[in-house]
Amino acid sequence: MSNDPAPERPLAPADCDTRGWWDATRRHELVVQRCDSCGHAQHYPRAICTTCGGSELSFQLTQGRGEVETFTVVHRAPNPAFTAPYTVALVRLLEGPVLMTNIVGCAVDDVRIGLKVSVQWEPHPDGRNIPVFTPEGGQHGFPADR
Repeated sequence: MSNDPAPERPLAPADCDTRGWWDATRRHELVVQRCDSCGHAQHYPRAICTTCGGSELSFQLTQGRGEVETFTVVHRAPNPAFTAPYTVALVRLLEGPVLMTNIVGCAVDDVRIGLKVSVQWEPHPDGRNIPVFTPEGGQHGFPADR
């Protein structure tokens, strides 16, 4: 067994469009961009609104909850920083935007379309945190009264 440290998970660099999003992850806050002109919420952060083309955008705190829209299980990791098998999913946040993420905290066989999930944070050595999602309310999703 090697004493070498585990390789770091690769992250995209912060730029003028994404810096606010990455800064929010340092505080364990999941945010989406909201257009100040039309109200459209979008993710990933970019310079213009994908609905109206407006350039006045701000970050809005989310509830950190959503639902798995689709997913795949990766059985052969493309990078030593990842341990297969793991689940990559598109999660639709309650606020509307879709986020590509990992589902953690359950067996890969327990992930399903429609699974209700909430955000957890995976720390990165540079101080940023990566949002990952875990099943909410056990394997059965939200309580029936929601």
